[in-house]
Amino acid sequence: MANSIEQRKSEHIQITLNEKVTGESISTGLESFTFIHNALPEIDFDEISIETKFLGFDCKTPFLISSMTGGTALAETINRNLATAAEERGWALALGSTRALLDSDGHSSSFLMRKYAPSVPIIANLGAVQLNYGYGVEECRKIIGITEADMLVLHLNSIQEVIQEKGDTNFKGLLKKIEQLCSTLEVPVGVKEVGWGIDGQIARKLSEAGVAFIDVAGAGGTSWSQVEKFRAKDPIRRVAAESFSEWGIPTAESIRLVRGEIGNCPLIASGGMQTGLDGAKTIALGADLVGFGRSILKEATQSPEDVLEVMKIREMELRMAMFGIGAPTILELKGTPRLTER
Repeated sequence: MANSIEQRKSEHIQITLNEKVTGESISTGLESFTFIHNALPEIDFDEISIETKFLGFDCKTPFLISSMTGGTALAETINRNLATAAEERGWALALGSTRALLDSDGHSSSFLMRKYAPSVPIIANLGAVQLNYGYGVEECRKIIGITEADMLVLHLNSIQEVIQEKGDTNFKGLLKKIEQLCSTLEVPVGVKEVGWGIDGQIARKLSEAGVAFIDVAGAGGTSWSQVEKFRAKDPIRRVAAESFSEWGIPTAESIRLVRGEIGNCPLIASGGMQTGLDGAKTIALGADLVGFGRSILKEATQSPEDVLEVMKIREMELRMAMFGIGAPTILELKGTPRLTER
């Protein structure tokens, strides 16, 4: 089990770095939105604040490093570089799936990032389906204790599990188990997709079950059916995966659907985020945090300095967008009437 998990995680990194893993003929939908330029913003660029709050945490930025990896030697390097940079710039940090932390003795240190990021929010991550495969409150408590994470996010990846060899495909009764975990675990529990989005109806059910935040992780970025296609040894699954290259709810649509149903429940926008301008659009659509994943993965394999450079660019792009519409704070960006659909 341990070796198979480590091998799978290593393959995921290499495929994501080197293969075309985005869907065909599907995008985030953010290109359909544009800001109405304000030629007279009446604010000082140097006074623009991108600070925000998320679940009681004071955050220097509304940006999050999305869950990517863990459980391998390369993952440890990646996560250490990400954590070091996150601490310096004040980005929240989400870990890759921590199942490997409990199922494998190897590379557990790839999840132990608190020493590199002592002050930023850290989010541990576990597949929701594992609640049907022997994981429960005690295992989640152990994950939180080991990682020193501030919250837990459960990821939903049904299509990926079908294509993945020996995937865990019993998703029956998960909502009730998520509800039980939310009411018992001592830290906030959120739910995220992995690249196919969440609709309003599901978001409402999750919110009513006690979920503390939702990460839409919409379509338009990494498609895990495409990632698993490159790993699949079964020709039937490999060909079937290709048919799902257009599957999912575009990120922009998912944000609007979810925000329309969950009121003030904290919302994270991820899935195909490339620029700070993308981030500004998602915040204007109703997101509270913006998650970046594969777009910073290459830099994360190199050094904290390379990650920091990308972070500074994303922050500059966000500030420029806010300046361009005359929004001096994230709160005013959220309420702007200057986002329009083409």
